[in-house]
Amino acid sequence: MSAPGTRPAGVEGDQEISRWVRRMFDGVAPRYDLLNHVLSFNADRYWRWRTVRKLRPILEKPGARVVDLCCGSGDLLIALQGRTPATVLGSDFSHQMLRACDAKIAAGRLPAEVFESDAMQLPLAAGSLDLVTCAFGFRNLVNYRAGLAEMLRVLKPGGTVAILEFSTPPNALFRRFYEFYSLRVLPRIAGMISGVPEAYEYLPESVRKFPGAPELAEAMQGVGFGDVEYTRMTFGIVALHVGRKRR
Repeated sequence: MSAPGTRPAGVEGDQEISRWVRRMFDGVAPRYDLLNHVLSFNADRYWRWRTVRKLRPILEKPGARVVDLCCGSGDLLIALQGRTPATVLGSDFSHQMLRACDAKIAAGRLPAEVFESDAMQLPLAAGSLDLVTCAFGFRNLVNYRAGLAEMLRVLKPGGTVAILEFSTPPNALFRRFYEFYSLRVLPRIAGMISGVPEAYEYLPESVRKFPGAPELAEAMQGVGFGDVEYTRMTFGIVALHVGRKRR
């Protein structure tokens, strides 16, 4: 994987980058859901639905243990919980995001629970999970390979990882349109709505720098995942990668 991890402009060192990203997400938490729906034209709901449908056989297993990393305000976490018998947990290092997630869980009276931790160092036993998911948070990790290795560590042999993340559209014409929207239009709209313009300058830039779908699949294989596959959605602006820990 050519990109080592996220690199916000003007920020150096893994610890400083991690703190910067945490502060950024704390700042956008109050308007995060609204912006996701508006800026994606509600396509984010479809992307999560496709993800849950793909993972349904695991979620329906009694006793299955699931953790949604970088869970943010909890939209994927709640979709994963649904009416399944699985134990579903959420983890994020942004305290304000977890507060928003907790409020949703309480309002829906769901059995899901969340805990505050860094995805790079999870307070979980090795080989303890059946499924690890991460939606639109993986590209914000300071080290992609280390993040994948930590996911692999906490999965049981035969366990599954699912990463839903923005990607590079393969069609050149659509890619130019998408880059114009994400780099020119999106930051202005999001900055006005959120009141945190620097966050929505960073986020589209982080998408532009993030490795393409084939490169992420190769990195997953490189740390030890098998049966790696990916599915592009919405002209390739999003890709769902799924892999399994070898038995």
